[in-house]
Amino acid sequence: MVWPFNHFRKPRQAPRGTIEAIYGMIVTQAREPIFYRDLGVPDTVNGRFDLLLLHLWLLLRRLRTAQGATELSQALFDRFCEDMDDNLREMGVGDQTVPKRMRAFGEAFYGRMQAYDQAADSGSEALAAAICRNILNGDGLHQARQLAAYARATEADLGRTDEAALLGASFRFPPALTEDMTR
Repeated sequence: MVWPFNHFRKPRQAPRGTIEAIYGMIVTQAREPIFYRDLGVPDTVNGRFDLLLLHLWLLLRRLRTAQGATELSQALFDRFCEDMDDNLREMGVGDQTVPKRMRAFGEAFYGRMQAYDQAADSGSEALAAAICRNILNGDGLHQARQLAAYARATEADLGRTDEAALLGASFRFPPALTEDMTR
């Protein structure tokens, strides 16, 4: 699947409050301490970025099947880009360097989305391998399998979520770790 996001077009507006609420849920879930403490995600800028991308992918993957979600998906992508730009500037990256770094973020976004889509379509072990490579820097296949189980559970949970709840920011991500995922 080619991801249809365009960072350069002027988007039609999805409700800003909804976008902020959903993006806030993604960020909050990606910052859950259990991912870093128990599942081996490096508590670094890169580790947090990769976990944010995983959660963004999970939601955008679900939104592809929701009627009328194209504008919301584009708005979430735009919000992600805005957040990355803001973070770069807060870290002191200069105006001359920001576009180059944003291009790298875009390449990472599209690369991860494609890798996770292909892996998810190929099965749990392929998803675990993609997560191990992209999030855990190639180390910790056991933890990657737990993260893949979490991603599968999240995908299933989002799949059962009513479209109106998705589009209206009235849903929750499932717990980061359950008993089934620790085996």
